[in-house]
Amino acid sequence: MKIVILAGGKGTRISEESVTKPKPMVTIGGRPIIWHIMKTYGCYGFNDFIICCGYKGECIKKYFVNYKLHNAITNFTLDSCEKNGKVKYIDDLSETEQWNIVCANTGLETLTAGRILKIKKYLMDDDEFMITYGDGVSDIDLAKVLKFHHSHGKVMTISTTKPEGRFGTISIDSGNRVIRFNEKARMDQSIVNIGFMVAKKKIFDYLGDGDEMLEKGPFERLVADGQMVAYEHPGFWSPMDNIHDREYLERLWQNDAPWKKWI
Repeated sequence: MKIVILAGGKGTRISEESVTKPKPMVTIGGRPIIWHIMKTYGCYGFNDFIICCGYKGECIKKYFVNYKLHNAITNFTLDSCEKNGKVKYIDDLSETEQWNIVCANTGLETLTAGRILKIKKYLMDDDEFMITYGDGVSDIDLAKVLKFHHSHGKVMTISTTKPEGRFGTISIDSGNRVIRFNEKARMDQSIVNIGFMVAKKKIFDYLGDGDEMLEKGPFERLVADGQMVAYEHPGFWSPMDNIHDREYLERLWQNDAPWKKWI
């Protein structure tokens, strides 16, 4: 099964980092967040990725072209006499991911529905595939997500959760008198779509001309036809929308990152 990663946005809310790199390449523990996402999928045997590149997509392409150089625990020799230089890795102690990766240029200004349309040719032989965003990590059980998707027969499954509370709430009576302050509580949060989606090929019938965000017209049409079901994830999830999110995830990584399931 192939996994489509939406990785083409400009990441304006984390401009401190995205001015030099696309948001999926912003690091946690020295590794791009897209690496963390792909490692999560790899834990469940999902290793075929289609990365929808856009803004500064060359950074993503260069990273994976030079992946072994970036990540291997190894020495290497370089024969500069060879055309373009021949690298030979020696004393390689690293684990090698069994990833098959398509890095597809889907345009700088393309909206998310259009990005999926532009990689349709890579999915023509697949009855279903997974879709996720390139900026969030989770300890979600992807085997359970897929099993749930197969149980209902609809076109699309999204994964949802109530994020951990970031803000306390205030209770006010009818006279605007503050009654109490409440601690941050997950139960008080709204349910959100966290990515980690599964779609049948029929989703292409809902994407229109690709000039919409996936979460707008296409999702609304799926909902209107009763073709979208939500898998409820009770565990950890966090996006990396801004620099504070990155710092939060970095602190978790230095301790006991809940999404690190590959050790």
